Amino acid sequence: MEIFPSIFLHILLFPVLTGFCSATDTLRLNETITYGKTLVSSGQTFELGFFWPSDSASKWYMGIWYKKFPDIIVWVANRENPIGNSSEVLTISPDGDLVLLNYITGFITWSSNSSKSEPGTVAQLLESGNLVLRGKDDNKQNYVWQSFDFPSDTLLPGMKQGWNLSSGVNRYLTSWQDENDPSPGDITFRLDNIGMPQSVLRKGSEKIFRKGPWNGVLFSGSVGWRNTVFKSIFVYDNEEIYYMNELVDNSVIIRITVNRSGLVQRYLLKNGESSWTLVDTSQNDQCDNYGFCGANSICKLKSKPNCECLYGFVPKSKSEWDVLNWSSGCVRRITLGCQQDPIKFLKLGGVQLPDLLQFSLNKSMTIKDCHAECLKNCSCVAYANSDIREGGGGCFMWFGDLIDIREYSQEKQQYIYIRMAAAELDDNKKTRLVLILVLSLVCGMLIISFLIFCLIKKRKAKSAFDYKVKDIELPMFDLTTVTNATKRFSLTNIIGEGGFGIVYKGTLPTGQEVAVKRLSTNSGQGLQEFKSEVILIAKLQHRNLVRLLGCCPEGDERMLIYEYMPNKSLDYFIFDQDRKALLKWQKRFEIIMGISRGLLYLHQDSRLRIIHRDLKTSNILLDSNLNPKISDFGLARTFGGDQTESKTKRVVGTYGYMSPEYVVDGKFSMKSDVFSFGVLLLEIISGRKNRTFHHSEHHHNLLGHVWLLWKEGRAFELANDVAELLFFVESEVVRCIQIGLLCVQKLPQDRPTMASVVVMLSNETVALPLPKEPGFFVERNSAETDTLTSEERCPTQNVLTISVLEAR
Repeated sequence: MEIFPSIFLHILLFPVLTGFCSATDTLRLNETITYGKTLVSSGQTFELGFFWPSDSASKWYMGIWYKKFPDIIVWVANRENPIGNSSEVLTISPDGDLVLLNYITGFITWSSNSSKSEPGTVAQLLESGNLVLRGKDDNKQNYVWQSFDFPSDTLLPGMKQGWNLSSGVNRYLTSWQDENDPSPGDITFRLDNIGMPQSVLRKGSEKIFRKGPWNGVLFSGSVGWRNTVFKSIFVYDNEEIYYMNELVDNSVIIRITVNRSGLVQRYLLKNGESSWTLVDTSQNDQCDNYGFCGANSICKLKSKPNCECLYGFVPKSKSEWDVLNWSSGCVRRITLGCQQDPIKFLKLGGVQLPDLLQFSLNKSMTIKDCHAECLKNCSCVAYANSDIREGGGGCFMWFGDLIDIREYSQEKQQYIYIRMAAAELDDNKKTRLVLILVLSLVCGMLIISFLIFCLIKKRKAKSAFDYKVKDIELPMFDLTTVTNATKRFSLTNIIGEGGFGIVYKGTLPTGQEVAVKRLSTNSGQGLQEFKSEVILIAKLQHRNLVRLLGCCPEGDERMLIYEYMPNKSLDYFIFDQDRKALLKWQKRFEIIMGISRGLLYLHQDSRLRIIHRDLKTSNILLDSNLNPKISDFGLARTFGGDQTESKTKRVVGTYGYMSPEYVVDGKFSMKSDVFSFGVLLLEIISGRKNRTFHHSEHHHNLLGHVWLLWKEGRAFELANDVAELLFFVESEVVRCIQIGLLCVQKLPQDRPTMASVVVMLSNETVALPLPKEPGFFVERNSAETDTLTSEERCPTQNVLTISVLEAR
């Protein structure tokens, strides 16, 4: 980089040495940003300054971040040129460029290098997160330079991703190298402009995800996502090709990020919230992986297996397909040659068009002309309209293998016509005639069945199964009522998300606030678990159990309507550095007591003996007074008579909370829940997660750490991290730690019952036995600990969760 003239260096020195810096959103000539000084956008959303991403502080960068979330960096200036000392300043050069300058040597580390720069420019950090250079008196959006033209790994609303065809600028996202190195990684997300635009995610030069090509309405393979929060804009003309998000609801903030794991993710933050919600990701299923099924095949998510050869094609390697390895793809059953006669085309709809690898494009042709052109070119294997607006137009022709086709349900279909030997389709017609006859008979029976179904439905049968069990009827909510209550399942109403689907806040016509748990079609919680939760929780009445108000099993929907818990879940508080201060020791002890009483009711006092099997902090909801309520009974099981233990081949639950005998042998009992309660109790005291716990002196989980402290007589140190917040009674804290250790002992017969636990917690005069070694008292290796540490930095935001783990 160039060296500044010494005269300008002297001009800079005075404001640098006196610590002068603009306190607004604007940087002017002869002003500087130094270490510890920042620009802040007018609405206090974004901040610009120096930062270092690692503990060593050996590499410094100039960047932009959310003022309330300084760990979320949205733009970095000097990604490839980190600063090694504090002699750098951000300033405006005499010729109007924005530069990072070493004021001792005059060396420029980074520069905006604007061809339009001119004396008198000023730099301003806009409320959109855009850092701009503009003329001193120019208030228009005709900027000399802007950071939005040079994205890092984040796409903000108003930022364009794509091409300025006039200037040749290509704006695309690039991942960080790693979490401590913002230099460009090997993951890129960009718009390819070859023929028609396609949205492509790459690792190096290898494609890992694709949507497209653009068909005039949307990207082929995309599903239009209706929401009230933002709108997606795509511009394709002679001057620009770009994608952009635009907010329509100013009560939320959104961002799109490409990470080093090879995912593009959309995050949302609601006004007043302190936690971001992940609402969308690029690879939602394996069919989204580029070319997952190989050449000349189609990926169908709802089929088993997911990969099928296109009609007229067979696996290239049957032995590989037999073991579910589809990478070799498919080849034609009947080889087509230039003399092959006659030729027909198979019409295929509802799919993402194949990648534009070997192809031609003529935007002026009709589909009829396209058909004729492909028919006379023996190298043409398929054709399609390039634009589906106004009846369709333009002509795509493919030559060679067809790659990356997947099935999609789209409102406006785009068809592809695949070249076939006429004999293939003639045989197909005969087969179809037979199928039509069979289907006609089946359809007749289905129509009769449907009429019967409608009559039954009129009599109040609103679901696929009967919820009336032992004279218990649960209120039914129709889909329209639930849809209106959640504002059409608006993103702004999301209060939790997990493997089962999403939880929405809703308001019924009566004004009552509710939580709507909407199970996704890919949920690990199936019909049996849904029925189990409905039947079990409808029977339960206890102040420490969440109340089920009703359900909505209409059509393909399976939804549960609960009482609304305004304070979310226990993990929302105890694992957050700021919110945990709200839970003083007395309140934590009340929560522990409440959970223990609720669990005792399930084990002993309810009409059924119920084993919860998924007791954890995220399944403990808190009401307006922070009183605990146990939730999520989808995995619960009942015991009858004198039954004390059961065994399953399907281990379900959440690692870190499951007992040893359950994880290893599939055995569960009331003592399994006692173990989970013990883990939960120790987490409440320490403010740390069992499974993601790490310590500099060993690699034990939280249970192992507590056991080591107990043996050394230092158990109270467990509360050291939160002691200043707790206003604790030391003897009470130590007693709770001992009870927690009793609950997590390795052997189930050594653990107390919940009845004993309630007595021990509520009566300090009861003598406690000495605990034995806890379950899972085995050191993890350091690599595993590192992995878990990264998880700890990303606490779950779920309010209601179902975690399903399959035994292997």
